[in-house]
Amino acid sequence: MLIRREQPADIEAIREVTAAAFRGVEHSAPPVEPGGDPGEATLVTWLRADGGWVPELSLVAVDGDALVGHVVCTRGTLDGRPALGLGPLSVSPDRQRAGVGSALMHSVLGAADALGEPLVVLLGDPAYYSRFGFVPARTLGVAAPDEAWGDYFQVRTLSAYDGQRGRFIYAAPFDRL
Repeated sequence: MLIRREQPADIEAIREVTAAAFRGVEHSAPPVEPGGDPGEATLVTWLRADGGWVPELSLVAVDGDALVGHVVCTRGTLDGRPALGLGPLSVSPDRQRAGVGSALMHSVLGAADALGEPLVVLLGDPAYYSRFGFVPARTLGVAAPDEAWGDYFQVRTLSAYDGQRGRFIYAAPFDRL
């Protein structure tokens, strides 16, 4: 398996993997169009067209000729300063629990750190994401866009972290879901 940057030829496969990964998942975003793909698949398309898109942080997992996973971080702000929001993280259903998601997470966090980013936030299951060093954001003084998210809103600090605190705001397309 190879982790690499997204290429233009990957766009449709990313949409397919994202839709399959989130289809039927309890907490996935509802379809934007009735009967359509889960909202996460549309979100990736919206993010790609947004000024918050960071091409260096849209990574795919490829096994042979098959794209089996995708992760993306986009530009958000923390109290008006640059920060990253991670998601969605998508793995083909037949490859879940086989290390693809972990490889993508380690790669995107390493790439973000190499770019000098201070931190990454996400909304997800603490039982899963704590293995990558994520902690409840509130413990570091980082406020979620929605307080009801509680400990599911998490932060991972990187080498350039300097104690930033405040309210995190995702890239604009997240507000469309």
